Amino acid sequence: MNDVKKPTGLPKTVSFRLGTVGSVVADRFAARIETLELKPKHAGLMTVLSHGEAASQQELAGRLGVAPSLVVALADHLERLGAIERVRDPGDRRRQVLTLTGHGYTLLAECEKAARELDEELTAGLTAKERTAFLRALGVLAAEAGLPTGE
Repeated sequence: MNDVKKPTGLPKTVSFRLGTVGSVVADRFAARIETLELKPKHAGLMTVLSHGEAASQQELAGRLGVAPSLVVALADHLERLGAIERVRDPGDRRRQVLTLTGHGYTLLAECEKAARELDEELTAGLTAKERTAFLRALGVLAAEAGLPTGE
């Protein structure tokens, strides 16, 4: 009856480790930017907008891989904070184009500061060489997943 082999290797897999560590890191990052009245998805949307391309809510949903209704909700909140502006596209009155405001860039800089401080804490046990290798490996994984790599 006890012939069933008990799995023991899940915690050793990249998938499990990245998933669990990622969840912890996401929670810590969210806690750090909460005082800005932001959540990580707000920071993600502002990051996309910070690349200088004005984009419609529909285009942003496609880029972020989320439902258009989520982009609308995120944009509503960011607009209330004064972080983004919505402008009707003169070429298509049905299309609203989002752009990051000066205040939005300030909030994004605060998010980056919080992330860099968290990075320091998370990688404190790594040598400079290990940190560089880790960042390089994460960059490869991000690129392969079609995610921004910051390069």
